[in-house]
Amino acid sequence: MRMRDAVGKLTALKVKTATEGKHFDGGGLFLHVQSAGARYWRLKYRFGGKEKLLALGVFPEVSLAEARLRRDEARRELRDGNDPSITRRQAKQEQQARADDTFASVAYDWMSRQEGAEITLNKNRWLLETFLFPEIGHKPIGDITPRELLATLRKIESTGKIETAVRAKNKAGQVFRFAIVEGRTELDPTASLKGALKSPQVRHHAAITDPARIGALLRSIEGFTGQYVTKCALRFAPLVFVRPGELRKAEWEEMDLGESMWRIPAVRMKMKAAHLVPLSRQAVGILQDLHFMTGNGRYVFPSVRTSARPMSENTINAALRGMGYESDQMTGHGFRSMAATRLNEMGWRADAIERQLAHAESNKVRDAYTSAAQYLDERKRMMQAWSDYLDALRSTGNIAAIRKRKV
Repeated sequence: MRMRDAVGKLTALKVKTATEGKHFDGGGLFLHVQSAGARYWRLKYRFGGKEKLLALGVFPEVSLAEARLRRDEARRELRDGNDPSITRRQAKQEQQARADDTFASVAYDWMSRQEGAEITLNKNRWLLETFLFPEIGHKPIGDITPRELLATLRKIESTGKIETAVRAKNKAGQVFRFAIVEGRTELDPTASLKGALKSPQVRHHAAITDPARIGALLRSIEGFTGQYVTKCALRFAPLVFVRPGELRKAEWEEMDLGESMWRIPAVRMKMKAAHLVPLSRQAVGILQDLHFMTGNGRYVFPSVRTSARPMSENTINAALRGMGYESDQMTGHGFRSMAATRLNEMGWRADAIERQLAHAESNKVRDAYTSAAQYLDERKRMMQAWSDYLDALRSTGNIAAIRKRKV
């Protein structure tokens, strides 16, 4: 197909003064002036034996010179055997797809498919919306380069939020890897950023592990004058040393007081594996005392405001602060470190302690209690010995360890 000369019949003046109708320039290009005065550039061409029209823009946004360039580009496509209308439609679809696949839209899609504790999901959303979306949220995810992402992360880092920057990088990596699986991008730029950020200092949950100070803490708990449900939670926490989220969301249907066992379903565990918590006589006693108040509801430790929700995530820590323990001295999570440290020093087997802490994820069927029952007899003895040890520290301040009993 022979290309027409770029010089045509129209001029800039003729375009401006053209009356209603079609005004041809050459090579199929014409200006269509409508009755209301609007001026549209069109290209008439044939493809596959059929006559077709291609919109090339509106005057004056698209000048005569630009319309001719667009005409020539379309005719080159025709020469190569392509229909410019189809090519234009595909380009628009790809552009729309890129607009739909911004980092923010993909991240929201990723978040909608996540499962886990509500507090974790909310933290993910906060991290993405606060630190990443303002910088790269509007960009097509496939266009974000390692250098661009690093600039965003370094901006966070420069404010002193070193740990936040690392967490933002890790969270971005999860979004990019999700996008790869979904076919919305091909590369994960975080893979190129290993070692590019400062390493945050490792911070452990504050915990009291000295026997004398444990006894003092337990006596402070006994003297707690706040809400009765909160006091029961404070007394129960060191006996079972589960994660704070597992404690505050404990449900009565999970408790078997006759068997002295707390069965936590996999869906509520961090490792997504069911967990068994043997209950000592002391733990059962606390639950029996509490049952008359909250036993008719779903949660063992309900919110002060409504029994339809569990206790707030801040309740235990707030109670500890009220008793004079600062955040760098003791936390709700610290009861786990307290138990792990002392039980190891008391001679209990590390495997039993780790299983009771629910650190190991089972490789077996996770919705069954196969893994949860590992070392169960030993753990029952350990949990009772631990409660007796805490009683001794609280009542007499005796720091002599109650050693593991011989089988």
